[in-house]
Amino acid sequence: MKKKTIRNKKSPKYIFVVGGVMSGVGKGITSASIGTVLQSKGFSVSIMKADPYLNVDAGTMNPTEHGEVFVLDSGLETDQDMGNYERFLNKSMPAVNYMTNGMVFKYVIDKERALGYKGACVEPTFHITEEILRRISESVAEMNPDIMIVEVGGTVGEYQNAIFLEAARQLKIKHPKDVLFVMVSFLPVPSKLGEMKTKPTQNAVRQLNSYGISPDIIVARSETPLDAKRKEKIAGMCGMSHENVISAPDIDSIYDVPINFDNDKAGQKILEHFGLKPKHKDLIEWRAMVSRIKHSKSTVKIAVVGKYFDTGDFVLSDAYISVIEAMKISAGSLSVKAELTWINSKDFESGKKKISILKNFDGVLVPGGFGESGVEGKIKAIRYARENKIPYFGLCYGMQLIVVEYARHVLSLSDAHTTEIRPKTTNPVIDILPEQKVNLKEGKYGATMRLGAYDAIIHLDTIAHDAYGIFLKKKDKLKKNINRNIIVSERHRHRYEVNPEYVEMLKKGGLVFSGTSPSGVLMEIAELPKKEHPFFLGVQFHPEFLARPLSPHPLFTAFIQAAINRKKKG
Repeated sequence: MKKKTIRNKKSPKYIFVVGGVMSGVGKGITSASIGTVLQSKGFSVSIMKADPYLNVDAGTMNPTEHGEVFVLDSGLETDQDMGNYERFLNKSMPAVNYMTNGMVFKYVIDKERALGYKGACVEPTFHITEEILRRISESVAEMNPDIMIVEVGGTVGEYQNAIFLEAARQLKIKHPKDVLFVMVSFLPVPSKLGEMKTKPTQNAVRQLNSYGISPDIIVARSETPLDAKRKEKIAGMCGMSHENVISAPDIDSIYDVPINFDNDKAGQKILEHFGLKPKHKDLIEWRAMVSRIKHSKSTVKIAVVGKYFDTGDFVLSDAYISVIEAMKISAGSLSVKAELTWINSKDFESGKKKISILKNFDGVLVPGGFGESGVEGKIKAIRYARENKIPYFGLCYGMQLIVVEYARHVLSLSDAHTTEIRPKTTNPVIDILPEQKVNLKEGKYGATMRLGAYDAIIHLDTIAHDAYGIFLKKKDKLKKNINRNIIVSERHRHRYEVNPEYVEMLKKGGLVFSGTSPSGVLMEIAELPKKEHPFFLGVQFHPEFLARPLSPHPLFTAFIQAAINRKKKG
């Protein structure tokens, strides 16, 4: 009988990252940056997000309110911070590294209904906290890290995240030497006063103290670096050494944060707290990547045509944060900067903007999305990019609309559409997955899509094959030799597909399906022949979810390279 392999058990160290004063101060980037620094010193790191929402996952949250929905390999729809963790640590996170209040409460209530607690009185301060700690332990068991970082969503003082803080406090009592608390707090500089104020941070620390927790390190976010006087003041009022107050001023690039933390010896202080010594101390690859991005002088102008932009008088780019970072990363790898211009596709529909403005750009990108709003504006943009040979990259919906546009204007199927928008179209070139029709009919929208990682075959002599072959690093998962069809794994989030009934007609009309599912039934990538267009390509999946600073995604890199080529040609 074959012996079962048992992983070496070890006692991990825990870092809980909490926020003070207000939301949006950068807890996710702080958590990811701490992880990057510690990883560079030779320790294995895992990061978990504890979201205070009662949503079971992030799939049904509005992107204009909550930001991007990030999808893991497992298919779990999560908060955008999970994307930051993966990008900074350069590795994929499992589903157990994400939990919400909704997940936790649902599990406990379902267990209670099934008599799992054997008639006990089920209470928040034991059974809920017990479930939170069980999930943390489950993540540790799967990832087996030296250091486990847990970011607690929300701000100290909110009702929603109090139960997570109580669980953290209980863990600290059980393992006093193995738990460290980091508070990320904001220090405002009122314009009329011109002086950085520490009082809000002091109050936030007192609020945290009321939960029985004292921060070991304070990351002080502000417009400008902290001076010695304010470090001393915060330290004195909050009962810690001034060396444990880390200055985190506003910066141009989030990828500078790990370097700033390392320069401020944040990693060294954390390791000293745990009684650990660094195995090596460098961020060589990371520093080289940041330097390359910073010193890139040439720019390429990219038009991002989408709809999740407007929220009042502001532009919410967080709805596409992974797309933004993927373009920045690939541009940096080619020693250029991507200058992004947000264009609301509804402006092309209303006539507020003329479609001809796209000729001023080196590339056009249409990201994913759902619904009818702005769809005709996107189709106009796709047609203009196709006819004027402007490099075009379509993601998910941006690929489906390639098929709609091509069917309408090349194959003369004037009413071609996706059944998501026009259910009764006589030419449904994009249609829903058959197994999802029942779910939609019953109003079940949460987690009903094709979600997570699926293999795709990339066919020879295509733009996609060239991109993967040229720009995919050897250390990445390339399952076939460059001279043959390539098999890649990409993440999906969609309900609709290219209708198989129209595939042959589209192929005969000149559209190339350069990527397909292994079965050949599902179309993964659509493009124009290389001889007809410098770069006109759309993908059914979301390559942005696998783009990382130290491993740029090959399709984004190929797109940026095409934009560079267009700029050079004038």
